[in-house]
Amino acid sequence: MTNAGVFVVQTVFGLYLMLVVIRFMLQLAKADFYNPLAQAVVKLTQPFIGPLQKVMPKTGRFSLATLVLGFLVQLLIIVLVLFIAGFGLPNPVSLAIWSLIGLGSQVLDLLFFAILASIVLSWLAPQTNHPGAYLLQQLTEPVMAPARRMLPNLGGLDFSPILVFIIINLLNMLVIQSLAQSFGMPRGLVMGL
Repeated sequence: MTNAGVFVVQTVFGLYLMLVVIRFMLQLAKADFYNPLAQAVVKLTQPFIGPLQKVMPKTGRFSLATLVLGFLVQLLIIVLVLFIAGFGLPNPVSLAIWSLIGLGSQVLDLLFFAILASIVLSWLAPQTNHPGAYLLQQLTEPVMAPARRMLPNLGGLDFSPILVFIIINLLNMLVIQSLAQSFGMPRGLVMGL
């Protein structure tokens, strides 16, 4: 029963966290918010981000409220999983650090799968005008463009996704997982870690 409860919490709240992280990344990428899929993300996240936006200013490219909501949702997931698994709550500092680690892991995972999806789309439907393909391109381009500039032109072959995948995996291993171990984060507490 415990595993089922943890699965439900991580899945349901994890999906909402994914939407919040997508919204944050779309803000960073300055994506087209008139895209129908971006509008859906905004509509699904606005009920909780709206009240936070009233008290938190917009800073630079993104709304701090989006980042705070992501942190709070990740914190809620961790607390619920610990409760369902029968563990007591650790100190608030550990909870906050674990939430930041989980949020960082979510961003890297989302970026990885967005790049993977854009690669598959480029093979299956290279000249598509689908709003999803356009949104993926806008989401991944801020990371892919610098990687393309670093690699030489190889006659139509783009190896920049491989470079980005290597960097994402290194960040995951050297930063995210190391921080999780350093701060005593239990395995399986956050999806992907």
